[in-house]
Amino acid sequence: MREPLIAGNWKMNTNLTEARNLVRAMLGELDGIAHVEKVVCPPFISLPAIKELIKGTSIELGAQNMYFEDKGAYTGEISPLMLVDLCDFVIIGHSERRQHFTETDEIVNKKVKKALDVGLRPVLCVGESLEDNEAGRTDKVITGQVQAALAGVSSTSRLAIAYEPIWAIGTGRAATGKQASATISLIRSTVVSLWDNDTAQAVRILYGGSVTSSNIAEFIAEPEIDGALVGGASLKANEFVSIVNQTAAIKSTQ
Repeated sequence: MREPLIAGNWKMNTNLTEARNLVRAMLGELDGIAHVEKVVCPPFISLPAIKELIKGTSIELGAQNMYFEDKGAYTGEISPLMLVDLCDFVIIGHSERRQHFTETDEIVNKKVKKALDVGLRPVLCVGESLEDNEAGRTDKVITGQVQAALAGVSSTSRLAIAYEPIWAIGTGRAATGKQASATISLIRSTVVSLWDNDTAQAVRILYGGSVTSSNIAEFIAEPEIDGALVGGASLKANEFVSIVNQTAAIKSTQ
């Protein structure tokens, strides 16, 4: 049984005070929920403060991005070595990074390799555009992204993958549970072809894209879906706690 994973991606939101207040508002309830791995991913500036707040709890910390070099003349970038003592997880290849900062499959691949090398646990994001979806190219695009991102990566269950259809991110238009499950099954089959079945069955594959407390049950009810990468709803303490609570309840019955 794969332990479900719920990660909150705060994106470019919250200053330091707001970040502390958000965590304090959900800390007690969130810590008390068992059998779900819970991760919050605030902006870089808040990582040290949030690390202190969640010390001794079951809540884990993630970064939203990293560079693929240890150090050097890369003004404005964050080295994985700067993160490894602060957090456990790092989001890699989010569609907003691909779209707004021209991250290619090659760059995503370098980041995945480097994250694993230094001991971080990458959450690899893949997803198709609305144009690709409507043209029936979802399977081709997703398979290609997974293969490119994991090229040359040794078999590992420390990786998580998040399927985030671009057309559903921040739009309020989520995929259906059945749609998401079908694509996640494809992703798992692709991992089998790259590595082996045992590893593929251990890798957690999440859904992301307009996830809320109102629709999380539809996704979590699908056995192939191992959790969620939550965007806007993770900025509301009650919403995020509800998403984690529902996940724990539903997955405990599967």
